[in-house]
Amino acid sequence: MEGKLRENAGNAVKAILETAGFETQEVEAPVDFSAMREGEVLLVLCSNDISEIEEFDRTRFSLKVDDKEQECRKLVFSLEEKVMTENCIVWGVKEFVRYAGEAALARVLSRTLSLSFASALKEASPAQESQQQTGVPSGITIPHLPIKVGRQAAEKIAGVSGNTTLRFMPHWFFHYISSGEQVYKDHRVLFDGDGSGAINAINGIRLELDGSAVAEREIPADSEVVKPKISKEDAAEQLYKDLIDQLTKQVRIKQVKGDAIFYEEKVIRPDKKDIQLDLAQVFVPVWQVRGKKIVEVNATTGDILAVPMDEGVEIL
Repeated sequence: MEGKLRENAGNAVKAILETAGFETQEVEAPVDFSAMREGEVLLVLCSNDISEIEEFDRTRFSLKVDDKEQECRKLVFSLEEKVMTENCIVWGVKEFVRYAGEAALARVLSRTLSLSFASALKEASPAQESQQQTGVPSGITIPHLPIKVGRQAAEKIAGVSGNTTLRFMPHWFFHYISSGEQVYKDHRVLFDGDGSGAINAINGIRLELDGSAVAEREIPADSEVVKPKISKEDAAEQLYKDLIDQLTKQVRIKQVKGDAIFYEEKVIRPDKKDIQLDLAQVFVPVWQVRGKKIVEVNATTGDILAVPMDEGVEIL
């Protein structure tokens, strides 16, 4: 990876890390650049040269700040599939595509990318994370939020004992941009706005959802994927209705006729064509504990769901 290819690779990796809140800076060879975030130091090498990567892997780098020495983590980005390291985090094509996509979505939503490098030098893959939390991987990959709460922790949070199952609840993640205007009797009403969120594809409940945390990840073999009851078209129609209601404005217009003053109140609604709405299916992992009662725990946040999933859902 030389010349323009290496430069392009470095710029692309920089963009991902900067979206995650890192400050990047050029450094001397053999490192391409450094990235710092809240006391975390990362040195990045973009290379397909096995010998260069092995030398980078063997070398210990440290940073001294205020007489305190801190060891630097190391990240290698390579298009070479046979790269093996003991002391570096390695991003190949698969990891790059995943994080580049997440970073692009985070920038669209004006959010910071959720990117964490574990204390272990080797970063766990999405499949390994699921395996650590829930069991063996299934080979099935779906877009979902990360599983941060394990089975035992969920049972403790639920406060009941019984049969515990990991279920992936379908949601429609949406992002909208509103524009346009209407003029009524010299009054100019603007409908500019943008936002995002999700709608539960089972019960239609709206909720906040961090789209930048969603990624294509393998799910555990003993989990269930729930089939949506609300179609994408129905969800879009409901969202358009809600957004039009949300963006509707009531204006009061003053009129003077002789010695009298009159006020007219007018409700002005935006046109559907002025709202750009994008939807994508994502899944939220939920632990369902079935004992004397059914308690469901969000496997990402650890929150108990106020409205449990109904019993009529279909499982894929």
